[in-house]
Amino acid sequence: MKTLVCLVALFCAAAVASSAQVKSGDTAPAFSVVSLNGHRANLADYKGKVVLLNFWATWCTPCQKEIPRFIAFQREQEAKGFQVIGISMDDSDPPVRAFTAKLKTNYPIAMGTTKLAESYGGVLGLPITFLVDRNGRIARRYEGAVDLDAMERDIKKLLEVDRNESNRDHR
Repeated sequence: MKTLVCLVALFCAAAVASSAQVKSGDTAPAFSVVSLNGHRANLADYKGKVVLLNFWATWCTPCQKEIPRFIAFQREQEAKGFQVIGISMDDSDPPVRAFTAKLKTNYPIAMGTTKLAESYGGVLGLPITFLVDRNGRIARRYEGAVDLDAMERDIKKLLEVDRNESNRDHR
């Protein structure tokens, strides 16, 4: 009977979490975090940029594989108005500091909180990544290990679409 009660509770929790998920077209929930280097990062400060918001952890194998590509995305696309923000869901910052120093991350990394994770629909597995357009709307939600080439195409497409719309607005 305990097993049945636990399964029902787990199913109900999953149903509530999935119904509250942030999805494409939604406004990205606002947040303000202090990065590991001591600077405050507010999502609102990146309005006008395409933002890749990545929830990850040092112990997560797919996360470890993504981060070098995110470093490359940041380096290659920053001049076009692109910004990566990493939110570590590790329990403490020493392993995060060691991991990011080893990889020489070139974008803000902050420690995540339950409140921040819940504002994005809950982080029930890692990695979870959101692509936010220049207007602060969720363009894509990626869960688990993803095709990073496809993600890069999505980023480039969004940067191009946004640039074209911006050019039309100034004519």
